[in-house]
Amino acid sequence: MEQQDIASIQEDIVGEFSMFDDWMQRYEYMIELGKSLPKIEDQYKTDDHLIKGCQSKVWVHAELQDGKLVFTADSDAIITKGIIGILIRAFSHQKPADIIAAKTDFIDEIGLKEHLSPTRANGLVSMIKQLKLYAVAYETQLES
Repeated sequence: MEQQDIASIQEDIVGEFSMFDDWMQRYEYMIELGKSLPKIEDQYKTDDHLIKGCQSKVWVHAELQDGKLVFTADSDAIITKGIIGILIRAFSHQKPADIIAAKTDFIDEIGLKEHLSPTRANGLVSMIKQLKLYAVAYETQLES
């Protein structure tokens, strides 16, 4: 099965969220997405893997497999786990250069930012930044 590109995955996510009438249903869906998150191994649940700027704890690990970045993560908060789950679904198993270049408009399209508390919205921005930083680091490795 060929891997979808980031834009197609983001379109799928926007489509899925548009099926729900209200934000309670969307939150429930996010919690479900969080439960299906590729689990980070305990050895990576360290301060080095914590995302700075998140109110709750979010650990992310990235590794390069066949030229593509594969992310695993976990959080101690169910909504936050759902948020990182959405981001990992969009960016995992993609080339670092594609992750760096990817737009994140889909977050606004599903209305996520405006339905989060200011601290969670800041955390969301920090998560995106961290995933892109991993991509930059691995892209630099690939080029050298």
